[in-house]
This record gives sequence, C-alpha cells and structure tokens, in this order.
Amino acid sequence: MSSAGDPTEGGVRGARAAIDLLVEALSGEDLDRTAFYSRLAEEVSRIAGMRRVVIFRFDDATRRVEPAGGHGIDLDLFAGVPIGLEAAPDAARALAEDRVVEVRPPAVHAIPPEFMELIGDHPLVYVPMAAGGRWPGVIIAEPAGDAGPLDEDRRELLWTLGKTLALASTARTATYFGERARELQQRIDLARDLHERVVQRLFGVAMALSPPGALEDFARERCAEELQVALSELRAALSQPLGPVPRPTRTTFASEIERLRTRAQDLGLTLDVAAADVPPRLEPLVQSVLAEAVRNALKHARPDALTVRTRRGDGLLILEVENDGIDQRRRGGPPGLGLRIAALEAIQAGGLLEFGERRPGRWQVRLAVPEAAP
Repeated sequence: MSSAGDPTEGGVRGARAAIDLLVEALSGEDLDRTAFYSRLAEEVSRIAGMRRVVIFRFDDATRRVEPAGGHGIDLDLFAGVPIGLEAAPDAARALAEDRVVEVRPPAVHAIPPEFMELIGDHPLVYVPMAAGGRWPGVIIAEPAGDAGPLDEDRRELLWTLGKTLALASTARTATYFGERARELQQRIDLARDLHERVVQRLFGVAMALSPPGALEDFARERCAEELQVALSELRAALSQPLGPVPRPTRTTFASEIERLRTRAQDLGLTLDVAAADVPPRLEPLVQSVLAEAVRNALKHARPDALTVRTRRGDGLLILEVENDGIDQRRRGGPPGLGLRIAALEAIQAGGLLEFGERRPGRWQVRLAVPEAAP
C-alpha cells in the first residue's frame, strides 16, 4: 500500500515519525513486554491522533492471542476472554488484505459480545502488523474526537506505523531467540566439557580398575587422585546454570487455574483442584510446569479427569498434576522434551521435578521447590 506520485508533506512527516518510533523502540532501555508494547501504543496514539490503542499479539509461550500493550485503556478488561481472529473478522481482514480497515457506526462491530459495551458507538480502526509474510499482531485503535472517516494520508500513516511495529516486534522476538540460542550453546558446551574432562578421567580410572587382582599402592593412589580431580571438575561444571530461567509472566497461577477450568469444560474433562497461594518468585516456574503437564496430558493421553494440587509446608511448595487415560503405547517410552526442560528449570530454582506413572493408568507430574531463593 503506497501513495501515488510525490509524497505529501503530511506523508513525509508520517514517515519520519515512523522512523523515529522504530529507532526509539530498538535503541531504548530493555523493558518488559507489557511496558514495551504499551510505550509503542502510546506513540501510535500521539502520532496518529488516537484516543485509545490496544496492540494484540500472538504469544509463542502460551499459544494464544493476548493484549500485549495499550494506551488509554486497562488491559485487565481483556483478561479471561478468549481472543482470536475468528472472533474479530475485521482484524483478520486487515491482516489478510494488508490494509487499514475502519468500521464506523451505524456499521455493527464484529467483536466478542463481552466488549460491545466497552466500544459503544465509537468507530474502530484495525491496523495490520504484517511484515515479510508474518503476522505478529494487529493494532486496534479508537480515533480521538469526531474527525470523520480516515483520509488517504491518515490511512497511509497508520499502515506505515503498523509496519514499523511489526518490524520492532520481529526484532524483539529475534533478540529473544538469540538469547535462547546462546543458552542452548552453553548447555552444549557444558555437555562437551563434562565429556572431555570428567568422563574421560572416569574412563581412565575404570580401565585401571578393570584387570583382576589387587592394585599396587601407586595405582590406587593415582586412581584416588583422578577421582578427586573428576569430582572437583564435576562440581565446577554443575555450578553453571543448567537450564533456562522461566520467562516472566503477566498472569498468575490462580488465573491460569481459572483458564484451565474453562478449557476443561470445553474438552469434557473433570477438573479437581486444591490450590494454595504461590509466592511471586515461583509464579513463572509453577505456571510453566502446569502448562507443560497439561499439554503433555492432552498430547500423550486420553484423559477423562485432571487433578491439580498445590500445598506449602516445611519451606517447600509442592505442585502435583495428575491425569488418567495413559496411552498404552506410551508406557515405558522416554519423557518428552518439554518435561525435561521443565526439570532443568526446577533444578535452576533449587527444586526437583518428577514425572511418571504413579499407579496403573494414571500419570503424575510433581514439582517440589523451596519457597526461599536458593
């Protein structure tokens, strides 16, 4: 989408504003996700003359469309309501056609009924965040005042801002995955270090001990020295981070339980919950383990019932997620990658994650982690 002929003065100002916004987004301080996108929403409101702005993004961690940031509106208003392109066809049209879509009364807004009172009879503008064939998200804005329908210059400005935010979002995502790649490389380096130093030493000791008969004194002393060195090197290696730290989360364990209740009803699952308060420090870890345990149950079993229990005592927080309906073909197989990564996250927090068939037909994931920081 572009203007024909020489750009107007307003178009030049809009392009400059978009470039300034991109530079600020990529060179500013490292904010958390909500603060980052809320700042972008505020800038879109200022540049394009919008009263309220919400940026919706597809979250790779939760696999859901969520409000990433906003200006002039409380994001908590969207909590607990399923959001997706199927519930917002105008947003889907803006993304599919890569153009700004404006809906003005008396046209009816095609949005979930929970938001009808929030919108009222105000016009809405849907701005696609699309770049390189990817759809990171969409901007939904309410124009300030009664300036009438959007003219071509304002549409071009909003479209350019959408491209700018898509680029900023993609750059932020690339930075995140770059960090994860470095974490993976650290784990590979750790495995290589253990193999080249510790395993090789232990292999040498095993070779020295393999022949029959008693060891001579110098051989026994040499084996003891090698074992001490191997033990020291192993301790040094294990003092490094063993896995990724769970990403900060904007929700709570209690909110995720309520979301799980709704999902269980949709799936016809019986959900039994006994939940205790979760310390803020452990919220990301506990939510990560809960999500992976539920995902594992739905993927590898045919459950009719799901039980979630949390309790606190003796300085420990314990989370147990149990399901029935184990697939007979999965019994005895290796654990999934997601559970193994969650186990590393638990070790990083000083805890322990166990999983397996606890009694016939029932699979349990159990997390035990100290409430205080290790």
